[in-house]
Parts: sequence; structure tokens; C-alpha cells
Amino acid sequence: MAIQQTDDGRWKVDVEPIKGKRFRKTFKTKGEAQRFEATCRAKVIDKPDWTPKPRDRRRLLELIGRWRLLHGHALSDIHRTELVLNRMAREMGNPVASQLTGATYTAYRAARLASGTSGKTVNNQLGYLCSVFNVLRQLGEIDYENPLASVKPLKLQERELTYLSDAHIDQLFRAIQDHCRTPHTYMVATICLATGCRWGEAQALRPERVRDGHVLFVNTKGKRRRSVPIDQALHDRIHQHFQEHGLFTNCRDSFDYAVNMSGLKLPAGQKSHVLRHTFASHFMMNGGNILTLQKVLGHASLNMTMRYAHLAPDYLKDVITLGPIRGFRHFYAAQTCDRT
Repeated sequence: MAIQQTDDGRWKVDVEPIKGKRFRKTFKTKGEAQRFEATCRAKVIDKPDWTPKPRDRRRLLELIGRWRLLHGHALSDIHRTELVLNRMAREMGNPVASQLTGATYTAYRAARLASGTSGKTVNNQLGYLCSVFNVLRQLGEIDYENPLASVKPLKLQERELTYLSDAHIDQLFRAIQDHCRTPHTYMVATICLATGCRWGEAQALRPERVRDGHVLFVNTKGKRRRSVPIDQALHDRIHQHFQEHGLFTNCRDSFDYAVNMSGLKLPAGQKSHVLRHTFASHFMMNGGNILTLQKVLGHASLNMTMRYAHLAPDYLKDVITLGPIRGFRHFYAAQTCDRT
């Protein structure tokens, strides 16, 4: 039916020039109805935006491939991220990406958690997948919104950051001396402890980046260079090490072995970071400034650095001097209870 007269004498237009684009309207005269029908057909031809696009039937793996080509290739950890994304897509059955729903993903997430995957890992994976959709939407590669936008990351209990006492530091470095065959492990660990840098940042140092009493870290996690001062003795020792042993080699496994042999009990995932946490913790306990620590550690947000704020000697001491109980000393007196 295109144009049809109704029982009350009016003219009803019901036209579908192309599949998926339907127009309906009622007019007083047949001429108006005919003109409306002709206009609808003409606009579908003249204006491409009137013509509905075919539904995007690409599956998730194909979309991840497009994301890698258009954006992911510029990321420093693209190979690891792509492996994680591809595994997720396969484990979810490689669905049509536009038909992926929050319910489908959360069911997959629940299965991952039940299999022993940590909450932090599944939160990271959600972030990777959301980034794929968001980036492709921004680039105009897809015409629909991120289907996982309504899925919230899991709320996780904040982990305690372990740091080493002076005695534990001595215990660890003795283990490095006794059990590590490569001389680089001791030097890299020393740089991490002295500057709070990440293990990979110290391991990537070259002689030209240690000069004038400073260590220059490049290719960092935050993509920003930063310079950290060191004392002259360490400055000279680093250059002496390069002259005697050459550039640092990959000695992360050697350090992990030394930690195991030292007998220190560290939380999962904090072996190589324990020296960074130890630097930050001792820095704050010795009265360091939280903003200075942020710059030294290279945190983009102060929120990350605030994890160490509670270690400052005067942290929240105003609770004692400014709280309402300060003027009522009798609260501290021993209380007796008359039972007669």
C-alpha cells in the first residue's frame, strides 16, 4: 500500500522506498498525499543519509584487527595487549561486535573470576576492550556506541604495599651477592632502591643517561622523561660498572631468584616493585614531600602517590589536636561503675 483513502475521506500514505526506511502520514487531499510520496522517494535517492546503512556484521576478532591497524600499532605494549584481546574474543565465542552486550561480557567475567583470575586482571581486560570500541567510534570506523559502556569495573580492596626495613634491605642484597651470577642484578637493584624507578627503567639505562649527578629515565611507562638526582658515589659506581661489565642485560629472573633465596615473604606481584615501594615508603617516613615524590616516581596522578602519604610522620596528626575530644581530659580518666 502506498496511498489509500480512509473511511473518513482522508488519504493515508504508507511508503517504504527502500528496506528499513518507512514513511507514514495522513492528508486531507489525494494530491498532498501524492506529493508527499514523491518527495519521500526523491529524498532517499538524493540524500545518502536518508538511506540506512547496512548493519555492521563484523565479528570481534576482525574489529580488534582494525583497532590494531588504526591505533594499536602506536602502543608500546601492543603485542601483549593484542594477545589478551584476541584470547578474550575467542573465549566469548567471537560474537558479532555490534551485538555484544553487557550481560554477555559480565557472564564471561564471572567465569574468569571463578577460574581463579584476579579482579585486577579482569578490570584491566575490560579497559582494553572498552578502549577498542571507544577508539574505533572516535575514528568513525563503527557507527554505534561502546556496548560495554554500562559495565563497571569491579570494586577491589586496596592492596597493602609492602616495603623493606633496613634489616630486610641488607638481607635481600646479601642474597643477591650470594646467589646471582650476573653482576648486573646488584647494580640494577641499587639504582631502583636509590631512585624509586621501575626495574625495566633501571635495566634500560645507558652511560650517557647518567651524568651531572642525575639519572635520566626515558621510555617510561607514563611516556615522559624524568631526571632523578643521585649522590656522587653512586654516579661514579654506575659508570665504573658500565666500564667493567658493559650495558645491563635482562636480569629480572635473577632478582626474583634472589628474593626467593633471601627468605623474604612478599605479596604476589610485588617482587620487582618492592624496591620502588621501599624507596617511596622510606622517603615519606623520613619527612619527604608528597609532591616531590610524585615527580620522582613519575606518577601522572597524585592519587597514585597518595598511597604512601600515611607513612609521613605527621600524617593526619590534626585528628589529635583539632578533634572535639581535645578539651575533655576526663574521657581518659579511669571510670568506675557504682552497682549499689
